[in-house]
Amino acid sequence: MAAERHDYAFPFRIDPASRQAARVGYETHVKQMVIQLLLTSPGERADLPEFGCGLRALIFAGNSDALSATAQMLVQQALARWLSEHLTVHKVEVLPPEAAPEENEVVVRVEYVLVSTGAAERVDVQVA
Repeated sequence: MAAERHDYAFPFRIDPASRQAARVGYETHVKQMVIQLLLTSPGERADLPEFGCGLRALIFAGNSDALSATAQMLVQQALARWLSEHLTVHKVEVLPPEAAPEENEVVVRVEYVLVSTGAAERVDVQVA
């Protein structure tokens, strides 16, 4: 039986109990990587300037069919480029404005399957 995989938590923090870097299970780690990718703008990371998705640039576009299509394309391309070894995207959707917790917020839902385990996962990313 294979050992359960653990990775560093995002954002990085120290676990108060062990006083070492906090770790999370693989499923949680991949979910955190998706959030990090989608909320990072290209050019934001000096060491990897192409990393990111650019969703924040769409926040002022107004929630419409055009925004939804653009966001879906950006998310699918970013996930395919940066996280394809970890997940296979099943569905990307921009939730309607009434589903967002805040008035000026866009919620992107990503449904995916983990490559290593075959487990289906979902993450909602709130962009404000």
